[in-house]
Amino acid sequence: MELLGFVCAALLCAAAVHGKPTLRKDRVIHDQELGRQAHEDNTSFQYDHEAFLGKEEARTFDQLTPEESKDRLGNIVDKIDGDADGYITTDELKAWIKRVQKRYVYENVAKVWTDYDLNKDNKISWDEYKQATYGYYLSNPEEFDEATEQFSFKKMLPRDERRFKRADLDGDLAADREEFTSFLHPEEFEHMRDTVVLETLEDIDKNEDGHVDEDEYIADMFAHQDGGPEPDWIKTEREQFSDFRDLNKDGKMDQDEIRHWIMPQDYDHAKAEARHLVYESDQDKDQMLTKEEILENWNMFVGSQATNYGEDLTKNHDEL
Repeated sequence: MELLGFVCAALLCAAAVHGKPTLRKDRVIHDQELGRQAHEDNTSFQYDHEAFLGKEEARTFDQLTPEESKDRLGNIVDKIDGDADGYITTDELKAWIKRVQKRYVYENVAKVWTDYDLNKDNKISWDEYKQATYGYYLSNPEEFDEATEQFSFKKMLPRDERRFKRADLDGDLAADREEFTSFLHPEEFEHMRDTVVLETLEDIDKNEDGHVDEDEYIADMFAHQDGGPEPDWIKTEREQFSDFRDLNKDGKMDQDEIRHWIMPQDYDHAKAEARHLVYESDQDKDQMLTKEEILENWNMFVGSQATNYGEDLTKNHDEL
C-alpha cells in the first residue's frame, strides 16, 4: 500500500527507528563538536569563542566591530543569568555552553513545531502529538496488519507516551519547547538518560528477558545476509562484549551495563570550559561572574576582527 508506506515513513521520522540495520551501528552517545579539539593555551581564544557561541555564531562575531561584539555579548549574558540575580555561576555557564553545542537540536524542533502544535497555543499536548503521529493508524488499524514484520504500532505508541511523560517535567501533559526537545532528542538531556537506556534495551532485547546477550548485541549491529560469513570486525565486537560490555561476566548486559556502554563517563568538556571562563574572568575571586566582569574580558568570550589578541587579559579594555 502506498498510503501505508507514506505513514510508516512519517512515523519513522517522528519516532524511533526499529528496523534491523545491515551496516555497523554505533549506539554510543558522543559529545558534539566541543570535545573534538584540544583547548589551545594561548591568546587566540578560538576554542573559547566556539565553545561559548558555537562555530557558526563565532564566525559571525568575527565580522563585528568590538563595540558591536560587546553589545551582543551583553544581551547573551542576560540570557545566561537564568535567575536574574546579576551573577553568572559556573552551572549557568555550563548549561549555556551545552545548549549552544546542541543548537542543531533546537533548530530541528523549530522546523517541526507547527506540525504538532495543532491548536497554536505554543505547547504540544500528548493528544496533539498522538493525533499528528498516530491519528490515521488509530482510525484505520485494519490497514496496518501488514506492517507488523517491521515494527508494531501497538508498541510504539505506549513507548512514545512513556517518553513524553518523562519529558513533561511539570506533569501537565503539554510540552513546552524545552520539554518537547527533550522528548524528540532524549539523548541530549540528563533527565532523559534512563529512558534512552531502557529504549536501547527494548530495541536489542529480542527475547524480552530484560537483558542483552552477545548474539543480540551483535545482531543489533550486523544482519547476516544469505548466510554469509561475519566480517572481521564482528570478531572484535564479540571480544569487546566479553571484555568491556559484560562487566559482571554473566554473559549478558543489564541496564547498568548498557548505560556504561552507550553513555561512557568521559571528560565533561562543557563543565571544564565553564570553569576555565570563570577562572580567567573572575576579578574578585568569588567564583561567580558579573556582567561587568564578562564585558571587561569580552574578547575571551567573543571575537572581532579588530581585537588585539596579544593583549594581556588583565589590561583595562576601556579604550576599546
